[in-house]
Amino acid sequence: MSSYIEKNLEDVKDALRLAEQAAGREGKTTLIAAVKYADDAELQELLSRGIGDVGENRVQQLLAHLPVYEAYQPRIHFIGTLQKNKIKYIIDKVYAIHSVDTAELAAAIEKHAAAKNLTVRVFAEVNIAREEAKSGALPEELAALCRAITALPHLQLAGVMTMAPKCTRASDYRAYFAEVRSLAADIWRELELSGEPLLSMGMSESFAEAVAEGTDYVRVGRRFFTKEEQK
Repeated sequence: MSSYIEKNLEDVKDALRLAEQAAGREGKTTLIAAVKYADDAELQELLSRGIGDVGENRVQQLLAHLPVYEAYQPRIHFIGTLQKNKIKYIIDKVYAIHSVDTAELAAAIEKHAAAKNLTVRVFAEVNIAREEAKSGALPEELAALCRAITALPHLQLAGVMTMAPKCTRASDYRAYFAEVRSLAADIWRELELSGEPLLSMGMSESFAEAVAEGTDYVRVGRRFFTKEEQK
């Protein structure tokens, strides 16, 4: 087991390093291991090899992984669809929530954060390709969502997250990511927010293109857990 996890991790790190070098952004990208398809042994292997940020898609799975996380203390990012009735289970366990797609969800997170006197780091999710099957605010709705989040005292708006559609050309991925970068920058100016928006975009098949367009976080899952004979 360790052989393919170790090799896949090194392959991803090498590809990320090359992408950063090409973009002039050495060391500026945080690699999040999306562990939706990992078993406990694979997860522990990744953590033992230095992965410090993990991405969870499901609340139940996150809670099941807590015994492993207690040993390694990674930063836990929630990157999947978050149901309002499950916020209470993770509100004090996550470093950031990347998938805030409505003002209603933001208000629900605020309620639970206030009850525990926490400040929760969140990303506003945008459905940049307007795909019906995906969550996220539409591009023209994103400014209103960001404005709603900034009005909530226990939420810290860190940036913008997106999931690009599956593309056959690298240039198509880059076009979507460039649109998100530009949209986020415009909103930060419009709302007079301090600093620069952090970007969470790029997955197993597209993280190099996301790095080229200035992402701060990439969410890589499948490439870690695919055995050589299955590639």
